[in-house]
Amino acid sequence: MWVPARLTVAVAICGLSFSHAQNLSQHPKPELQTVSTNQSDDTYHSLNQDDRLSLIAAALDARVRRNSEPDCSHLVHAIYEQAGFPYAYAPSSDLYTGVEGFQRVKQPEPGDLVVWRGHAGIVIKPSQHIFFSYMRSGPGTDDYQAPYWKNRGRPRFYRYVKNDSCEGCDSGKHRSRRLVKIKR
Repeated sequence: MWVPARLTVAVAICGLSFSHAQNLSQHPKPELQTVSTNQSDDTYHSLNQDDRLSLIAAALDARVRRNSEPDCSHLVHAIYEQAGFPYAYAPSSDLYTGVEGFQRVKQPEPGDLVVWRGHAGIVIKPSQHIFFSYMRSGPGTDDYQAPYWKNRGRPRFYRYVKNDSCEGCDSGKHRSRRLVKIKR
């Protein structure tokens, strides 16, 4: 079976098996499931290997980069949407403080957000501190422990929470997830 070069690179970067890549090509967008509140968050809400591969493949898809606005938070948002994990758009400053749909984690995994005040990206290979984002020269990868990024302060890592209600998820409207409920 022929596998596109970008997908092969994504598999190599993430260290995922070839069989996961084949399954991904048969099922490109993961289906969300309903989970009861008494089940473990880590077991049922975390992204699995196929989900993470979907995010990496979306990051490598030139159409996603071409159709997003030229900044880091819009690029990250477009990648998550393309991979089938919607959330209401939020600028990097809001992502840094935390938004609905993501939980803060100490140890990043592929597909997690890496966020500084004023910049956001997607972790590609945590063992080598590699992330993907919109850089000065355009979309690309870098080491989040490089001196430039260390000068920006400590990054925060956030993991997408599957099935979190997404009241403001309308990709046509770029609204922040910080929703205020008004009592009537």
